[in-house]
Amino acid sequence: MIYHQMDENDVAKSLQTNIKTGLSTKMADERRKKVGLNELSEGEKQSVILLFFSQFKDFMVLVLLVATLISGLLGEYVDAVAIMVIVLINGLLGFIQERKAEKSLQALKNLSAPKVTVLRDGRWMKIDSKEAVPGDILKLSSGDRVGADMRIIVSNNMEIEESALTGESIPAQKHSDPILDDNPSLGDLNNMAFMGTMVTRGNGLGIVTATGMGTAMGKIAGMIQAAETIMTPLQRRLDQLGKILISVALLLTVAVVIAGIFHGHDIYTMFLAGVSLAVAAIPEGLPAIVTIALSLGVQRMIRKNAIVRKLPAVETLGCASVICSDKTGTMTQNKMTVTHLWSGGKTWTVTDSSYQGSGEFSADGKKVEVDREKALYQLLTFGTLCNNAEVKYKGQEMMVDGDPTEGALLIAGAKAGIEKESLLEQFTIEKEYPFDSARKMMSVIVKGPSGERFIITKGAPDVLSLKSDAILWEGKQKPLGNQLMQEVNGAVKQLASMALRTIAIAYKPLIGTIPERADDVEQNLTLIGLQGMIDPPRPEVKAAVAECRRAGIKTVMITGDHMETACAIARQLGILSKGERDSEVMDGRRLNELTVKELESVVEDISVFARVSPEHKLKIVNALQNKGHIVAMTGDGVNDAPAIKAADIGISMGVTGTDVAKEASSLILLDDNFATIKAAIKEGRNIYENIRKFIRYLLASNVGEILVMLFAMLMSLPLPLVPIQILWVNLVTDGLPAMALGLDQPEENVMQRNPRHPKEGVFARGLGWKILSRGFLIGVVTLAAFVIVYHRNPSNLPYAQTVAFATLVMAQLIHVFDCRSEISIFSRNPFENKYLVWAVISSALLMFIVIYVPMFQPIFHTVAIVPSDWLLILGLSAVPTFLLAGTFFSRKRR
Repeated sequence: MIYHQMDENDVAKSLQTNIKTGLSTKMADERRKKVGLNELSEGEKQSVILLFFSQFKDFMVLVLLVATLISGLLGEYVDAVAIMVIVLINGLLGFIQERKAEKSLQALKNLSAPKVTVLRDGRWMKIDSKEAVPGDILKLSSGDRVGADMRIIVSNNMEIEESALTGESIPAQKHSDPILDDNPSLGDLNNMAFMGTMVTRGNGLGIVTATGMGTAMGKIAGMIQAAETIMTPLQRRLDQLGKILISVALLLTVAVVIAGIFHGHDIYTMFLAGVSLAVAAIPEGLPAIVTIALSLGVQRMIRKNAIVRKLPAVETLGCASVICSDKTGTMTQNKMTVTHLWSGGKTWTVTDSSYQGSGEFSADGKKVEVDREKALYQLLTFGTLCNNAEVKYKGQEMMVDGDPTEGALLIAGAKAGIEKESLLEQFTIEKEYPFDSARKMMSVIVKGPSGERFIITKGAPDVLSLKSDAILWEGKQKPLGNQLMQEVNGAVKQLASMALRTIAIAYKPLIGTIPERADDVEQNLTLIGLQGMIDPPRPEVKAAVAECRRAGIKTVMITGDHMETACAIARQLGILSKGERDSEVMDGRRLNELTVKELESVVEDISVFARVSPEHKLKIVNALQNKGHIVAMTGDGVNDAPAIKAADIGISMGVTGTDVAKEASSLILLDDNFATIKAAIKEGRNIYENIRKFIRYLLASNVGEILVMLFAMLMSLPLPLVPIQILWVNLVTDGLPAMALGLDQPEENVMQRNPRHPKEGVFARGLGWKILSRGFLIGVVTLAAFVIVYHRNPSNLPYAQTVAFATLVMAQLIHVFDCRSEISIFSRNPFENKYLVWAVISSALLMFIVIYVPMFQPIFHTVAIVPSDWLLILGLSAVPTFLLAGTFFSRKRR
């Protein structure tokens, strides 16, 4: 149904409703049963049980479960229970984090759930927006969030901010006349209001035409739910690592079983040894430690104003090479602010553009007192009086309630000590001629303290200057002739060159009765001057952009704003080079002409996309991804959601973001601040480096365990370690220090190197050599300790196994400090990570407990070690770390 082409009576007839009385409660209930509640479907939600069991789909976890089954069938129940415990811990950690993120998001959604004012049974009432149905008559007022799609039937100077759908930051002016266009864009449907948008001015009535998933917002939500989620780089790497480890484990198991049988061992013993080796090859704690490291990163991100909805998102940010960011609210303060004022040939600058406390006004670099500058004082006072916005205070910070442009005028006055409330104690607003798009002006008639009346008008400079026949010039009223008109036009151009939006203010005395028509008032005015405003950059963003550049990350600004405004802000932030423009900027019109393939050839050279609609964002993301970039994309609107979903890391706004954008994202910025993205990237890089550290530690340890067992089999020796000892090392000795490595502080140059390539393997940058070389030495010294003690007393096999167990543990606990740096153990203070120091002490104490406490000795097949053998153990344990410290391979560049 094309409701925008119909008049209000035809719309009412089509929807079987009455404009004067609305629907009856009975009719509304019947329609709700037919069309459902007015809310966005979230798709099929996983039950809590399914969410829990989904944590066990990982390939490595499935193999461990098979190992558990085999251990149980062989009667090794302690081994089976130990593996099962670590698998359950891993699953619980992932489950708890996903439930936490889900609840955080639901809390945000509850905050934005609106009420609507509806006409039912001939009377107005407030109901939850989800209860609205097609045919309901809704009342809209300034500050209301539109609860459903509707055809407007009454508009009293109503403006609606629709950036969530159209990307246009300036509110759209609404009317009730039919629009005959057959295929208009959403932004052109000015007789329609859409679910999720916000009324910023005026009031009106509308007939609900669509609810829930039938709304414009709902249709896009449906697209998002159908979109596929891609695997993150970390998930791909861990999946790859798991398959490599499983393949190695199976090959070694088969090799050891065959070698053992060949050397005369019985099949059962060798099969048990093979399972032990498989368990040794698989780092059971790896999935849990990765999850813990990511969870800890998530907690740190919450403290930095970000909610991570998906655990791997933090790590993915660490390899982002391009950040595509909205301008408004993310890079700027989303607070329209007056920065320059002009009157009578003189320009004043507001040197403090924040919304905190009082500001300073200066001219020619010198501070001025506002009340001593008559023209400046009048310009600020009249801008405050001809104004429907209000200023509210939250502590020291000023908040605007109303139109952003009018709010900027109020804030400018308040910074000079000119408060609207104080002025209204002296002046009375007797009549208002509201702003409309045809006149491009607003006027008020004001009665002063002495009974005099005068008219104040504000509006577009090009229109208002033509309505004026005089101007305030150097404190005096002068005719506005050609020469002074050129001065005014020159001032407008100067402010426009700084990307400022300009508002002109004029006045004239009123003698006689108050005219009814605005045209009778807005003539023969005296122009006072101009106020130039802009949404200023966030002060911390420039440094964040610079730090991202040093980190090899390109920042791209994407905005629906005009080219001049976008370029001005981009230059201030250092995104756009000084003096550069054409080669680094593209507008929406040019984007429309290019295919994704054509865009690919130039996209890496573009730093600013201006006058872009949200649909263009998806094209930009695809072009950058096709060039091999890992793309982070920010957005807040419903139409942003496909691009957010398609990006490698989707980021939504917690303050201004729609529910659909939040659902599509991996990361939600609670403060809508670009600097938070930079902090997340730093966190992501550090987390990935920490993951590499504990992969290095765990796998070197496991290589050592494998080689001990393999060499013993090849040398026809008894098993140097029993399966429960291997499990103990993997779960306890390896686990605690590995977790502590996940908490390691970032190295100094973490944000001074380029992003890693998305296809970089886990073992890149010399990690594979470090694992094999250290693992080989750990295996050799452990076997050496076993052989020395075993040959000394072959009848006491448990003692030799205990010495081998202690040597393996101590070699790993010394090696963990070497894992903190890719250069050398000597390049970082070993006591800097206090968590690691305590983890090593704890692991050593636990080792002493299982060796010396009688109740644990039968379980772990250990016996007490005599003090003299600890010299042998410690001497051999130090060899793997210190033998290769400072070698060529240790110095390989990061």
